[in-house]
Amino acid sequence: MKKIILLLFIAAIAGGCSLNPYHVSKVNVENSKKLRVGMTKSEVLAVMGEPEKNETFNRPDIWFYYFNTNWIDGFVTEDECFPIVFKDGKVAGWGNAYYTRSRVEKRKNISVVEIPEKK
Repeated sequence: MKKIILLLFIAAIAGGCSLNPYHVSKVNVENSKKLRVGMTKSEVLAVMGEPEKNETFNRPDIWFYYFNTNWIDGFVTEDECFPIVFKDGKVAGWGNAYYTRSRVEKRKNISVVEIPEKK
C-alpha cells in the first residue's frame, strides 16, 4: 500500500513538472539563448513556444515569456517575464534593458502636436 501511494506521489510530481514555474522559467531561459536578431515570429515560436497568454501587457509587436517568480499569487505579471520586441515582424531585440530602451526611443520619436492658445 505504501508503495502505491509513493508511486502515485511520484507520478503526480513528474506529471506536474511541465506546469512547474521553475521548470518553465528554466526552459525559457535556455531557449532564449537561441534567439537572434532578425528572426521571424514563426521562428521565435519554434524556439520559444507560445508567449504568455491572457495577459494585458502582451501586444502583437512585443511578446513576453515567463522567467522568474516575484509574487507567489498564481498570476504571471510583466515583471516576471522577459520581452521579445519585434519590428516589421522580425526580432529587433529582447530582454528588459532592450525593451526599456525601445520604449524610450518610441516616445522620443512621437511628434508632439502643439495646441494653440485661446485668445
